Amino acid sequence: MAEVKTREFNRASSLSIQDPQLRRALQKVGTGFDAARRENIVEVTPEVWEQWRERARQIKLHTLDRLDYYLDLLEQRVSQAGGQVHFAKDAAEAKAIVSAIVQRNQVRMAVKSKSMVSEELGLNRVLESLGVEVYETDLGEYIIQLAGETPSHLVAPALHKTKEQVSQLFAQKLGVPPTSDIEAMARVAREVLRQKFLQADLGISGANFLVAETGTLVIITNEGNGRLCTSAPRIHIGITGMEKVIPSLQDLAVFLRLLPRSATGQRLTSYVSMVSGPRRSEDEDGPEQFHLVLVDNGRSRLLKDPDLREALCCIRCGACLNICPVYQKVGGHAYGWVYPGPIGAVVTPALTGLKDAKDLPRASSLCGACREACPVKINLPRMLLHLRQQLVESRDPQQRAEDGGEKLLAQGYAAMMGRPDLLGLARGIGRVLQAPWEKQGKLEKVPAPPLSLWTRSRDLPSLAPRTFHDIWEKELSRAPEVQR
Repeated sequence: MAEVKTREFNRASSLSIQDPQLRRALQKVGTGFDAARRENIVEVTPEVWEQWRERARQIKLHTLDRLDYYLDLLEQRVSQAGGQVHFAKDAAEAKAIVSAIVQRNQVRMAVKSKSMVSEELGLNRVLESLGVEVYETDLGEYIIQLAGETPSHLVAPALHKTKEQVSQLFAQKLGVPPTSDIEAMARVAREVLRQKFLQADLGISGANFLVAETGTLVIITNEGNGRLCTSAPRIHIGITGMEKVIPSLQDLAVFLRLLPRSATGQRLTSYVSMVSGPRRSEDEDGPEQFHLVLVDNGRSRLLKDPDLREALCCIRCGACLNICPVYQKVGGHAYGWVYPGPIGAVVTPALTGLKDAKDLPRASSLCGACREACPVKINLPRMLLHLRQQLVESRDPQQRAEDGGEKLLAQGYAAMMGRPDLLGLARGIGRVLQAPWEKQGKLEKVPAPPLSLWTRSRDLPSLAPRTFHDIWEKELSRAPEVQR
């Protein structure tokens, strides 16, 4: 499995939030994608959009309930088309399967189209240890490969890089003159990678969807690199999670409407590539061998958990990242593993172990925006609360005693909110105590906890001079008497 640094979320997020360039990039990309998504919803009408969402959700839930049947059907169809299906129970087995294919076919160069599961497995390092040159071919993935970094977003993996940084990186790694022209930089990458496509023995791709009834691997891209990876080399390995299967091409049509609109705000991506087995005798191009590696690696645990299995419905659109107030401040690298944002805060603890990702379920304001944005209506806030509950229940008696203050605070808050007189008293005291740090209706840099934990990175609205009840009673007293 790839290196996991989820224990460091608090420290990493504290550093990220102090990076102004990262904050600007996150704001620009996140709000741009989300604004485009909202425009598309208006275009198709909210009523139709909700019908698509509900249909997609039902397809996913239906498939998860019968996953063994559809995986068996998928294997049959792929085999009938001349391909081979490999099931990997964990990361070690998946890497062993790929290694065996590589060694058996004496592979020396591999090109890859963006695959989150290969990142999950740390596959590049395994291939390199076997003497294979590996090249990421998605432009964003290629940039971060040159930089020796990991993706920071499900859709835009290099969003944290400025064009100036990319220009300097290309100058250092590729020996080209620096330029601020984005098209010129893309052309440089295209020229380098085109030769790799032609020289590679192996193409590795992920999969957006796997269609059981036809044994088809579906890849959705905007650059066409996925199509080259799956057709130019003599061997194609598709490697993906077992949850990517859907029943039919008719079902695929629903997701082709939802995924691009949710991810980037496009009606449809530039390329929808559908691969069904290796090259046939009448085909002009395509691989000689097609291998489909279906990875479990903890997904069975998710499937068995009635409180978390819904996370397997995710179609990796990134919509929850684009709208999440936490992700928008700290970016993807702070989450410490492959899957960032709200979905990562649920999936990562389930796949790596809650103990190794204990900070991630708390990396949420529980505002519910992620659920509203999700094209398959995954209830992420509910699952985050469930994981928080598991964290509390997993504490030993000594920890629970040490953390008893949280329980007392919750009980005190509940008592205060149930007693208007206590709430009024607390509000009056708060109005007095906030005075030294209040400025234009905001509290800035409060020195003592718990408020200092909030105000060290953002302002906090101050307690208003008048309560809603005060305003209501005053306005009501001014209103003319209602004529009966």
